[in-house]
Amino acid sequence: MGIINFLSKSKETSKDQAYPNTPYAHIGGANAVHLLANRFYDIMEQDPMAKDLLAIHPLPLDRIRRVFTLYLSMWLGGPDDYQQQFGHPRLRARHLPFTVTPALKRQWMYCMRKAMMQTVHDIQLAEQLLRALDQLAEHMINKDDP
Repeated sequence: MGIINFLSKSKETSKDQAYPNTPYAHIGGANAVHLLANRFYDIMEQDPMAKDLLAIHPLPLDRIRRVFTLYLSMWLGGPDDYQQQFGHPRLRARHLPFTVTPALKRQWMYCMRKAMMQTVHDIQLAEQLLRALDQLAEHMINKDDP
């Protein structure tokens, strides 16, 4: 079952009526996605478990927080502002200039799992989103661990 289709039979719980029956709406729309994206980067900045992941990100993280929020909104079935501003995500191509190892992917997922569990109240949906993000993150790996 696809992420978008997951909610086709669910009761809408979001005030954001423009994107009904999407994970974007189900988790709470723009405010919830903003919270999730920012919590992800807060964890990356503060948790020693993510120090190698933080090291490959340009500082300050203000711009990347905004871009990631736009991407997550689109990925979750919300507004496509990311695509309008930056074009097709082409995530693999955008990540090729960076060394992405399995260890960095694990750190990324560690931060995302913590952020998701702290901000998304529907645990079943959070787990489904994390599985999909894990597959996406796996696709970004372009080098083996040393």
